[in-house]
Amino acid sequence: MLPNPTVQNTGFPTDLPPKYYHDYFCYVLDFVRKRYAHVLNENETAFLENYYALSEDAQCLFIRFSNRSKSFFRVNSLAYSEISDLRAVLNELLEKNFIESVCEHHSDRLEEIMDLFTKPEHLFFTKQLEPEIMPSKSIRKPDLVRWLVHEYDCSTLLKLISGSEPIVKVSFEAEVMLMKFLFFGNRHADMTEFVIRDLGHVRFQSFDEQHLAIRFDSRKDVDDTLMVSLMKETFDALKNELPPEEIFDWFMNWQTVNGTGLSSKAIPSYNAFILRVSAWLERKKMLSQALTIYQLTNDAPARERRVRLLYTLGETDEALALCEEIAENPQNADERYFSQDFYEKISNKKKRVVKRTTQALKAADAIEIPVMYRHQVELGALHYYRAQGFQAFFSENEPWRALFGLLFWDIIYDTNVKTIHNPMQRVPSDFFLPDFYYKRSEQLHERLRSAATKEIIDRIVSQTYMEKFGMTNVLVPWYEGALDKVLTLTSLLSPQQLHAIMIEIAQNLRENTRGFPDLLVWNENEYAFIEIKSPTDHLSSRQLHWQHFFAEHAVQSRIVRVNWIKD
Repeated sequence: MLPNPTVQNTGFPTDLPPKYYHDYFCYVLDFVRKRYAHVLNENETAFLENYYALSEDAQCLFIRFSNRSKSFFRVNSLAYSEISDLRAVLNELLEKNFIESVCEHHSDRLEEIMDLFTKPEHLFFTKQLEPEIMPSKSIRKPDLVRWLVHEYDCSTLLKLISGSEPIVKVSFEAEVMLMKFLFFGNRHADMTEFVIRDLGHVRFQSFDEQHLAIRFDSRKDVDDTLMVSLMKETFDALKNELPPEEIFDWFMNWQTVNGTGLSSKAIPSYNAFILRVSAWLERKKMLSQALTIYQLTNDAPARERRVRLLYTLGETDEALALCEEIAENPQNADERYFSQDFYEKISNKKKRVVKRTTQALKAADAIEIPVMYRHQVELGALHYYRAQGFQAFFSENEPWRALFGLLFWDIIYDTNVKTIHNPMQRVPSDFFLPDFYYKRSEQLHERLRSAATKEIIDRIVSQTYMEKFGMTNVLVPWYEGALDKVLTLTSLLSPQQLHAIMIEIAQNLRENTRGFPDLLVWNENEYAFIEIKSPTDHLSSRQLHWQHFFAEHAVQSRIVRVNWIKD
């Protein structure tokens, strides 16, 4: 039997009922049970059955434990005013194996258990052990814990600590993690999504749940995708503890066993993992090892990094060949201009090659702005053009993203495309993948055919803005004046120009929602999108891409350099 902990007020969100989290958790479990029964194993099915057999208060306490980042809890510190009899509930969870008392079985997690206690408490424990030399009271808690673990065996420390008050560990951690993963589809989102929704902080797109698509068709889809996610988290922890050589060996050993034959659902995450590890190794000057891992994917920027590393390592012919390969089929603007510039650099060993972005910047006209704007160069340029009689605002990416989001809102969130999997999904699961355009190509082009005039475009955009105001969409901001910026774009450009830009964005949402010029300036006779560059700034490949694209479609745009003048 466990003692009855002190009950205190814990301060719930003021606009939510005391057991709000119970409703959320049960909703997630019900959702998973209905949609993913075909991928659950016996242990997970048994967990669901046993959970539903618990009393409501026992479910609540288990949820409280499960929603925390830690696994161990001091019983005397538990304080949940909505649970009437904590002692009885704790005993129910113990009897049903939803928690377990700390014992020597948990010795491999001793430091995690000791972290529950304060430094004064550890000093008190130390005094009870009667050491020959008592640590100084000024010792840091981590150092004291390390000293205790070094000086005394696990069983002695566990007996001493658990004897001071009961400590329990929550069970079914793997099962709960899987339930949340199946619901959200990733390891990033959590139960706070429900809270921010119900407190009114976020308004989600409304979906008919019967039309939501299953994200994982098989257990292999689940296991492979979850495995890669967990390996990313493991890497983030290990890179702070192990030397780069050991990280490389750890990754290659894992990749040899698990990196082939992955489910297609896991491949995008796997490629991102490869890029993360190899970039870290490159920063640690492990060039050959980084190259080895970069070779496992062609996702950008892997091929660019391989060219650079091959050249640095003296493999010039291989670097040239890869440059040619990239030039034939660049994945984005960075690859396109890099392959051209670096090929020239390798081929013309004795000739200094000026990058295309640098050439474009040097060829740009210049304006003079007071040096007081050296840390706000775009603002200085804005004032400059307004002083010349132009209207102007900061444009950059925002109005273009908003135009795309408003014009294609229903297509983006169309459940028939089978990329919306839960009712609080902020973006479709293929949003940043090539599949986004391929799956919706016909719909996107049909929308543009129907939006053949400025009047129709404005009507669609304005109506969507009013109907969806405040609803979460990563492309659309909600503030006074946001719609006016979009309508300014549509007033200055022809429908054909707008159509071309929208399709260019759709073909690569990850890359092509960035790099637009900083300012839009206009008057009754002319307009221009202007990329502003200070004397120390550089032009990016994406920015140069949009300059060229605008030029091809007769959209007025230019690069402008800034020269400083004294105030």
